[in-house]
Amino acid sequence: WEFNGSFHQPSAFLMLGIPGLEALHPWISIPFCALYLTALLGNCMILFIIKKTQSLHEPMYYFLCMLAVTDLGLALCTLPTTLGLFWFNLRRIGFDACLTQMYFIHILSFIESSVLLAMAFDRFIAISRPLRHPSILTKATVTKIGLAIVLRGMVSLLPIPFLLKRLTYCGKMELSHSFCFHPDIMNLACADIKVNVFYGMIILLSTVGMDFIFIVLSYILIIKTVVSLATKEECLKALNTCVSHICAVLVFFIPMIGLSMIHRFGKNVPPLVNTLVAYTYLIIPPALNPVIYSIKSSHIREALLRALRRKSG
Repeated sequence: WEFNGSFHQPSAFLMLGIPGLEALHPWISIPFCALYLTALLGNCMILFIIKKTQSLHEPMYYFLCMLAVTDLGLALCTLPTTLGLFWFNLRRIGFDACLTQMYFIHILSFIESSVLLAMAFDRFIAISRPLRHPSILTKATVTKIGLAIVLRGMVSLLPIPFLLKRLTYCGKMELSHSFCFHPDIMNLACADIKVNVFYGMIILLSTVGMDFIFIVLSYILIIKTVVSLATKEECLKALNTCVSHICAVLVFFIPMIGLSMIHRFGKNVPPLVNTLVAYTYLIIPPALNPVIYSIKSSHIREALLRALRRKSG
């Protein structure tokens, strides 16, 4: 402990793996390694294919690049502490290191939410205004949207580490996960955390919450546009371009909303459920997104097959 009058700040926190299954951590690490490997290789493959394929230099695939970079960041944020705990039982993480990891995890989560909203807007423009789509979403516009998304995440979350540093901590310093999460750290404090709770809720609702609402509104408008199309074939073709994005939205938002609710209102939820939802939220989307887009996007699939043929040739 670092002690200064009545102010207590821990030098480190202790991370937990999967409650009740500590003896099986080396075996549990196998599927985690597979997921991390899929996330790293899959997202790098998406970036490589889009960069090398001139026909994929379109707004939809630029946003997909942003999603892949964000997913890579999320995977790399949690990989060292998660595998370090599972392989070597490294439970200790320094206080400042924990706040840094927490900050980047939350920034990348907020960026992913915003990128999914931008992708929904891209699909709406492509379906409702197909002829004007290239002139509306130019390279410059996409770049500005990307910069705005990053700045929004960085600025809105900047106060969080300072709000946590001002708190007094006492009692057990055990986190609920193998990574640092704002509500998890906040609940270890023995001081008044109303400011943290209020600010965290406001930021969550004004960013991720608003993103989700606008994504839903985008799809309502997309469905209205699609229903007005002349033939059933055109309708299905238009909707088919949205399937990958809808899957990515569900994979990201369902566990995120679940984890937020558990941390704020689920006092009686079993620790195992909390842990599994947290891992689903942070590890599954980075691993599944490249798989979803590789399977559903014929352009990416064809570009990948051409790249493999060139290598084998």
